[in-house]
Amino acid sequence: MNPDISLLVSKIPPLKKGGTRGSAILSFSAPPFFKRGAGGIFAPVLLTTLILIFSLSGCEQHPRVFQQQVLALGTLVDISLYDVDGKKAAKAVTAITNQMEVIHHKWHAWEPSKLTLLNKRLARGESVNLDPEQQQLIQKGIDLAQRSGDLFDPAAGKMIALWGFHTDERPDDPPPPKEKITALVKAAPKMSQLKLDNGQLSSPNPAIEIDVGGYAKGYAVDQAIATLHKMGIDNAIVNAGGDLRAVGSKGGNPWRIGIRHPRRPGVLASLETHGDESVFTSGDYERYFMYHGKRYHHIIDPRSGRPARGATSVTVINKDATTADAAATAIFIAGPTQWRETARNMGIDQVMLVDDAGVVHMTRAMAKRVHFEIDPPPQTDIVP
Repeated sequence: MNPDISLLVSKIPPLKKGGTRGSAILSFSAPPFFKRGAGGIFAPVLLTTLILIFSLSGCEQHPRVFQQQVLALGTLVDISLYDVDGKKAAKAVTAITNQMEVIHHKWHAWEPSKLTLLNKRLARGESVNLDPEQQQLIQKGIDLAQRSGDLFDPAAGKMIALWGFHTDERPDDPPPPKEKITALVKAAPKMSQLKLDNGQLSSPNPAIEIDVGGYAKGYAVDQAIATLHKMGIDNAIVNAGGDLRAVGSKGGNPWRIGIRHPRRPGVLASLETHGDESVFTSGDYERYFMYHGKRYHHIIDPRSGRPARGATSVTVINKDATTADAAATAIFIAGPTQWRETARNMGIDQVMLVDDAGVVHMTRAMAKRVHFEIDPPPQTDIVP
C-alpha cells in the first residue's frame, strides 16, 4: 500500500461564530486556549484540532508508535515516539509537558509573567537582570531579527497589541486609528536597540515591547527534542499546534506529514522528513478578524505597522525549530517579491510560499520534496 499522511501540519483556522469545519478523521474539541501567533506566544481560539494519524503502512497490524496528545503551551501538543515502552514514554510526555508549561508562563506576552515585568522595566528606561535562559532566548531573537533585516521583529509587541491581539479574545473593534499606527512605526522599535551586556538588558527606546510569539514555540519544541535525546529517545515527532520537529524515523521509514491548504479544508501538499528536521508554517488564517469584507491577521509588518500583504501561508524546513519558526514569519512578511532574499539571508533553502492569488512559490530544494495532494495541482513558481 502507499504510505498515508501521518500528521496534518499547519494551524487550524478559527471557527466563525456558529460555524463548523469539514469532517475529519479525528476531532478534538476543548474550551478556549492559547495558540501561537505574532500577537503573543499563543492567540486564543476554540481548539478543534484535526490531526491525521495513521500507520505509515495502512496494512500494519501492530503499530509501534506511542502517540499522546496533551494540552501544553496553551495548545494541543502531539507527541509521537517510535519503539518506546509505555513507562518511558509516559515519563517523556510528562517531562515535555512540564517543560512547555514553564516556558508558556514565563514568556506570556500579556498575562502576568517574567516577560511582562521585563517589558514594564524597559519602558521605564531601566536595566533588567536576566537569567541564563532569558539571555539565550533574547540573544537568539536579536540574531534572528538581524538576519531577517528586521522583518522578524520581536521588539514590536506594541504594534501587535495595538491591533488587539494581546488579549484572550480580540474585541469586535475596527482596525486601529491611522495616527496611532504611524506613531509606532516612527518610533521604530527594533531588537538591534536592545543591549545585552553581562546578563543586563537595556534599551534607549521606550517603544520597545518584546513579544517572543514569533519564535517561542520553536524554542519550546527544540527544548522538547533535547529532552527526548537525553532520555535516549531518538525517533519522535513533537508537534505543537501544527508546527513540529521530527527526528529519526518510523522503523526505518520517514515520517510523512501534510501541509494544510490556507484557503480550504484539507491538505495542500505532503512531504517526508529526513533525519532531523523542523517544519513550521505561518498563515493569515491563524488569527484574524474581518472588517468591511477585508481580512486583518496577526502577522504585522513592522515597516507599515499593518498586517503583511501578499502571502497566505509560508512553510519552511530547517533543523533548528526556533529558526524555522522565526523564518516562517519573516518570509511571510517579505511576501512574494522579497521572500527568496529573506530566506537566503536567514539560511533557509527549503521554502514554500502561497501567495494571495493561490500561486505556490518554492525553492528548488523544496520543490524536490513536496507532493501536491490537490487536483489539479496549483500553479507553481520554482526558483534556485
